[in-house]
Amino acid sequence: MKRILQISAIATLLAASSFAIAQPTGYTGPSNKAAPAGYAGPTSVPLMTAKALLNKGKDDQYARLQGKLLSHKGGEEYEFADASGKIMVDIDAKHFPAGVSIDHNTMVELTGEFDKETFGESGFDVKQVKVVTK
Repeated sequence: MKRILQISAIATLLAASSFAIAQPTGYTGPSNKAAPAGYAGPTSVPLMTAKALLNKGKDDQYARLQGKLLSHKGGEEYEFADASGKIMVDIDAKHFPAGVSIDHNTMVELTGEFDKETFGESGFDVKQVKVVTK
């Protein structure tokens, strides 16, 4: 019985160590958690401007925005801008593409959900960040 327990413990340790070795390198930004590989094909989520989303967007509406992250305001808050204007966006570190540096000059496409507020500032909850290459 003792032999079976020893073999079981060794097998468990080997399985755990091989799992740890197989982990991806992870995101190089504010978190070391790996960003999941996202769908990269066509989408029916509309591409909108920040101004149009703020003026005509509905609460919980999915949308895409293309522009630049101007600054990090702390935590998960960033200021996003496109040619039409600015909007505050919330981006969890796991939604940034792994191994890619993004700064205020990088053109990005954000996909997410609009958070319309009756009082206060409306924002955009980002579910995916993609770097736009031209």
